[in-house]
Amino acid sequence: MRFVELIRKKRQGGELSEQELKRLVDAYTTEELPDYQMSAFLMAVYFQSMTSKELSAWTEAMLHSGQVLDLSSIVGAKVDKHSTGGVGDKVSLILAPLAVAAGLKVPMISGRGLGHTGGTLDKLESIPGFNVNQSVERFIELVDTLGLGLIGQTGEVAPADKKIYALRDVTATVECIPLIASSIMSKKLAEGIDALILDVKVGSGAFMKNIDRARELAQTMIGIGKAMNRPVRALITDMDQPLGLTIGNSLEVIESIETLRGEGPEDLTEITLELVTEMLDVAGEVSDRDQTKRRLFELLRDGSALGVFEKIIEAQGGDASVCADTSKLPTAKYTTVLEAWEGGHINRMQAESVGIAAMELGAGRRRKEDTIDPAVGLVMNAKRGDKVEPGQPVVTIHYNDDRELDKVKQMLRDAIVIGEAPTDVPPLILDRLS
Repeated sequence: MRFVELIRKKRQGGELSEQELKRLVDAYTTEELPDYQMSAFLMAVYFQSMTSKELSAWTEAMLHSGQVLDLSSIVGAKVDKHSTGGVGDKVSLILAPLAVAAGLKVPMISGRGLGHTGGTLDKLESIPGFNVNQSVERFIELVDTLGLGLIGQTGEVAPADKKIYALRDVTATVECIPLIASSIMSKKLAEGIDALILDVKVGSGAFMKNIDRARELAQTMIGIGKAMNRPVRALITDMDQPLGLTIGNSLEVIESIETLRGEGPEDLTEITLELVTEMLDVAGEVSDRDQTKRRLFELLRDGSALGVFEKIIEAQGGDASVCADTSKLPTAKYTTVLEAWEGGHINRMQAESVGIAAMELGAGRRRKEDTIDPAVGLVMNAKRGDKVEPGQPVVTIHYNDDRELDKVKQMLRDAIVIGEAPTDVPPLILDRLS
């Protein structure tokens, strides 16, 4: 089986067999297949796509390129959530402990941020001492005893995806739905979960800029799940402005803790309750959605969910006292306020530009090897639809270095449009797919 023939076959629109796709994945994982040939194959897929049969075989090959966790001995439904990424998306930090407080098991293997989108691991690592680098054995123990584990991708779980993802990043093959879907699903199914809920974001701050592409991605992942006998559901959610009020790792942890107390912003609370309700529903634990959401909100207000978060922080080496005293989290040396330059209503808040502005402060990475400053970031004092007066605070900038400060302020001014008349704010949940 000559690799160049497989590349040519896909380049010309042919369908590769399960055996051929497995051979490609295995060879690349063991470094028999060089980067340049896998790059050529990925580019062929970018232009020719994959059939549903190919996609299932490709995903399964990546899934089985390493260890597939067996959580069958753990009592309870094992359900995870995956977000396609956005600006200010700290949902996982709230959702996982809330879902556990509601009776689910949540094995969560997360990623790091790149570009304008934040990463769950980076947020967790802003908690002093928190260790996301746990062994597979320790991860399983955490899920069994505490109901959840919050770790990064290990070398044992879906190693083929880890290598292919890094290659896609430098070969302009990221924006390919079959490759995105297989990457996400191979990692998530390797966790040993019973079901998966997807938060597919769409809008200026999302990877998918229009709702048709977002639906296509969601349906593709749902199809992979069906082929592998795992129920998958998806919410299509708005990402035309930042989620919540904070962008930046320590700031987002503080906002997550506030939300775990039942005191978070409305949009962040709403999407978390919707996603956890979906997780419970797919596990057969919902008879009335509104009643379930009320019960979940009570688990926030009475401290149950925050108690779970404190336990997992402590179990993974972190300082759980930050939940009672958030001043122990990293804090920027300086703050400055961007004031409204005219009166009116905020009609637009270009989320990607806001995310890039936070990245320029040091809250994100241009390249994977960049170091993040956990303390810096932005607090949105107003959101889309709000009325503002001249001189009213719109964004508070938290920074340690003023070299990019003028640039960041200008980026924010360009990203935020103030108009005379109010504008309609679209719903947060745009669609549900199953």
